[in-house]
Amino acid sequence: MPAGLPGFVHSALGNRNLAAAPEVSLAPSQTASHWLGKHCLAWGDCRRLSAQMNKNSYNIMALTPNTSNKRETVCIFGTGDFGRALGHKLIQSGYPVVFGSRNTQTPSLIPKDAEVLSHTEAAQKAAIIIIAIQRQHYSFLTSLAEILHGKVLVDVSNNLKINQYPESNAEYLAQLVPGAKVVKAFNTVSAWALQSGTLDASRQVFVCGDDMEAKQMVMDIVRALGLTPLDQGSLLAAQEIENYPLQLFPMWKFPILLSLGLVAFFFFYSLIRDVIYPYVYESKDFSFFIAISIPNRICPIVALILLALVYLPGVLAAIIQLYRGTKYSRFPDWLDKWMLCRKQLGLVALAFAFLHVLYTLVIPIRSFVRWRTSNKILSLALKNETELLNTTNAWLSDSYLALGILGFSLFFLLGITSLPSVSNNVNWREFRFVQSKLGYLTLILCTAHTLVYGGNRFLSPSSYRWYLPNAYMLSLIVPCIVLVVKFVLIFPCLDKPLTRIRQGWERNPQYPDKSNYIINKSAV
Repeated sequence: MPAGLPGFVHSALGNRNLAAAPEVSLAPSQTASHWLGKHCLAWGDCRRLSAQMNKNSYNIMALTPNTSNKRETVCIFGTGDFGRALGHKLIQSGYPVVFGSRNTQTPSLIPKDAEVLSHTEAAQKAAIIIIAIQRQHYSFLTSLAEILHGKVLVDVSNNLKINQYPESNAEYLAQLVPGAKVVKAFNTVSAWALQSGTLDASRQVFVCGDDMEAKQMVMDIVRALGLTPLDQGSLLAAQEIENYPLQLFPMWKFPILLSLGLVAFFFFYSLIRDVIYPYVYESKDFSFFIAISIPNRICPIVALILLALVYLPGVLAAIIQLYRGTKYSRFPDWLDKWMLCRKQLGLVALAFAFLHVLYTLVIPIRSFVRWRTSNKILSLALKNETELLNTTNAWLSDSYLALGILGFSLFFLLGITSLPSVSNNVNWREFRFVQSKLGYLTLILCTAHTLVYGGNRFLSPSSYRWYLPNAYMLSLIVPCIVLVVKFVLIFPCLDKPLTRIRQGWERNPQYPDKSNYIINKSAV
């Protein structure tokens, strides 16, 4: 094509026999229109030809049958809640649906566009059969083994207990009907989610199976329903998929139990110091502290400890890697599990910090606080005294509040960036900067907030009731350990070897020549 010709001219000329056209080279003074006038069409002819081609193409497209909307029939064995909801969703997505049931009379709950037949007749009408019945009723399928041979059977069942049977329901189904192609899917989606349009539920559907073609057919149906298929591999993954809906907050179990344990410990600890001790030695009833004062003391303590526990496993992992001199050695199982639930630990810590903020906001309207303030004012008035402003205490008070506000703000930012909708929109370096650098800054600010709150009361003998230190002193143990060890690890003498280890260097490589070659090549 000569230089300078418009694209639509090239498309118009594409329908002519250009093979016979002589090869032409344009002089610098010649234009494309000159070349067209001599060897091809005029500009007006090209535009008319292009318009005629568009018209003809439109007519050809209009006469072509639209086969993209044609979908194959799907059979569903079972007319229960899930079977009906899935059938209704399939009909909405354009799939012809036929139900296989013991009772061939059409119930009122069945979608009106669906057909209800016997299991044998329904199976003969579809290549994909969704088994929406419980495992204990699978036995009748053996009598249909010949009809089901070569068909795709989609097992959607769940059990009542984790690992209830030696094998998964899908594997059991494959044993009953060995000639069928069994695929596990849809067991993580509820009937309610299908009826509500999946707007208020998870869109992920785990899919597994041994036959790739059958699995792809099922995943196409999943996509047509507006869901997201996740390929989990072969049918061996079916038992794990079946156990997934039965797990109750698996990653939250340790953080929640740990936080409840800390709450219980510090509640009784504060109860002894702040309620029982004054009642025994001073005959004062401070039992109402249980409502506001003690919770407002427990929440920041638990939040600070949990925040420190988010970063403690990373510090321990760095020490282990430095000790071993390699990153290719597996961490202990307890450390692996700890590192996997750091996000949940941080979110639980944020919840306690948020409760601390709410409890602090209601302090001025408490009856006890108003009584104490008015009593102090009256006492000074009766004595005709004026209490001078202590600038040191004013500095400590303002610094304590400022550190708390800054710490909670960064804490809230960490919580926001951990949400999938936010973390998916940042790259790894940005996410690591927020969660690591700003995370340690948050821990420093919250620890300083607690230290300034204590002031010089650490050395006051009256702070130790029954030789028990104030609860906030105990909350500083873990954060201070994490910060001190992290401070040591950033020294160049430790940071450089740790960085090299994490880049693949080994102190005692198993294969020296190969290891050095890999490192030298990566350095280039």
